[in-house]
Order: sequence, then C-alpha cells, then structure tokens
Amino acid sequence: MEEAQGVKPKKKAFCFICNQRKPALKRPKTLDQICRECFYAVFEDEIHRVIVDNQLFKPGERVAIGASGGKDSTVLAYVLSELNRRHNYGLDLFLLSVDEGITGYRDDSLETVKRNEIQYGLPLKVVSYKDLYGWTMDEIVKLIGLKNNCTFCGVFRRQALDRGAALLKVDKLATGHNADDIAETVLLNILRGDIARLSRCTSITTGEDGPIPRCKPFKYTYEKEILPNLNQVSFTYAYFKRLDYFSTECIYSPNAYRGFAREFIKDLERMRPRAILDIIRSGENFRISTSTKMPEQGTCERCGYISSQKWCKACVLLEGLNRGLPKLGISRSRGLNSDHTKDVKRSNGTKNIESKQCGTLDF
Repeated sequence: MEEAQGVKPKKKAFCFICNQRKPALKRPKTLDQICRECFYAVFEDEIHRVIVDNQLFKPGERVAIGASGGKDSTVLAYVLSELNRRHNYGLDLFLLSVDEGITGYRDDSLETVKRNEIQYGLPLKVVSYKDLYGWTMDEIVKLIGLKNNCTFCGVFRRQALDRGAALLKVDKLATGHNADDIAETVLLNILRGDIARLSRCTSITTGEDGPIPRCKPFKYTYEKEILPNLNQVSFTYAYFKRLDYFSTECIYSPNAYRGFAREFIKDLERMRPRAILDIIRSGENFRISTSTKMPEQGTCERCGYISSQKWCKACVLLEGLNRGLPKLGISRSRGLNSDHTKDVKRSNGTKNIESKQCGTLDF
C-alpha cells in the first residue's frame, strides 16, 4: 500500500557494529545504536585498552578493588576479574570495603559485597571507622548534624581504604570512579579554587609517591553505561549482566556540595553527550603556573600518614570530635595545627598504626 502511494517503507534498523542484530541501546558517548552482544564486547574492550595503554597493572601484582556494593564497584569487580582471566593479567585480586557505621545503609550494602565475594571468588577485607577511629558516622552525625558530615566521611574513608590496602599488602588500589565522577571533580576543584587537587584529579593513577597507588580503570566510562539513574528507562551493563548490586543512596548526603555539580554535569550531557569527556580532557590539559606555590607532602607527626601539614586532616578532625568541639576540625584556622604540634611533642609524637587517635589502619 505504501509503495503504491509512492512512500518507501522504513528500513529495518540493525546494530551499528555487527549489522546483524536489533539494537538494544544507544551508547551515551557515541550515540551509536548497538545490540547487547556488541555492547558487552565494546564496553569490556574499552576498559581493557585503558588498562593496557596506561599500564595500570603489572603481572604478579596484588590489587585491591574498593568495593561498596554499589553499581560502579560491583561492575568493576566483575569486569576486572573477567579481564584478568581472559587476558591473563596475572593479578591477585581482593575486595576491600569500608564500614562507616551508617545503620540502614552501609550494613545493607556490605551484605551485597559479601555475596559478591562468593559470586566472583574474590577474598574480602572489611575495615570500619569504629575500629580505626573510635567513631561511627551515626555517632558523628548525631554530634555535628548533616551540614558538614561529608567532610568527615570523605577524609576518614580515604585513609580507611589506604589502611585496609596496607593490611592486605597490595601493590595497587583500583576504584570505580567513572567519567562522570571525574568531570564533577574537575568542576568542583575549579569552583573551590583548589589548584593542588585540580592538577592531579584527572590522572588515571594517583598516589604513586604515597603508600599505595590507586587507579581508575573506568576513567572514560560513562555512568549511564554502567547503570542509569533509577528514574531512567535504559539498558546498561549491570542490567544486562544481572549483577548483584546495592542501589540506595547514602542517607546522610542529600545536600552534599558534589550533588549540585553532578546535576550541572547531567544538564550539560543532555545538551551535548560528549561534554563529560570534554571536561576531562580540559582538566588533563590544565597547566599550573610555575609561580604557584604547591603544598609539600610530608607525614603527619601524630599518626605517620601522608600530610602537607603537621597533622593530617583525619587527626585534626578527630581531635575536634574527641574534645567535643567538632567545628575545630572544619575551621580554616591555622592555629589548630600549631596547637597539635605542641600536643605531639608532649606525647612524644607517637606514630602507632593501630591507634584510634587517627584511624590509623586507612581512598
């Protein structure tokens, strides 16, 4: 009927790559319509190429995967274990989780990680804020409220991952930070005027001069390809593979500053899909003036952790908590570290890695 009226029938759409199967999704970064099988192949191959081209790992290395039970770390654990077998990386892989002590959130997500341990055959190590610092996030929020709790959690979590990695005696720590996360961090560091972090936030491997280097195999992987927003109808890697992950957001982070940057990035992506990668590329090409004074890395005089001050940020925050003055740790006052130095001298500068003074077992 259509041909009789001079109207050509629509051509049947096929996968952009194989041209044989029906498309199952449109890739966010390229807008190519591809089938499920080709999506698996290109998704995994892109991550493999990132690993190889950037020489993220060496044969025989012990690698800890930061595992929260969320979509990014779950997909990372699955893909990295698959690529390790398929391409013979020769890595010993471990799952490393941090229990912040958030009832109704972290306790549930850790159950997911424990299932992943069995599903992927990867040994699991869990370190907790309570054991490392003597505080849980529930206790901290009860004391300080919701306004600055992410400051405490971010600092403590970063050190906790390093301490846990040290306990596992690993050579590298792999995290599930994706392209969206890195673009958000570039924007946040610009808004904060944080030149030191801006100069290194796009690096695929960081901390090479610290205790344990950490790398980001998902640096160029869009979040939408890992798992979409819960309000979106989309088919992505975690969905297709039916991976076991935890999808609830942290109950203490509804007003986190990063959330505003995230929404801005999403708006840009809707208008221009390549905006995320463009922001990352811009961050990679930033050049810091030679006249800019950068912080010098040393070690904390109290716990021995890396720090550009006399006391590391975790020790400063803990001192405020333990003295019942939590805002001291958030204050920009320079006098606090001076006071800490006096206290260190009185306590002979103890650097006990098992002390709760600074969460000393530690993203």
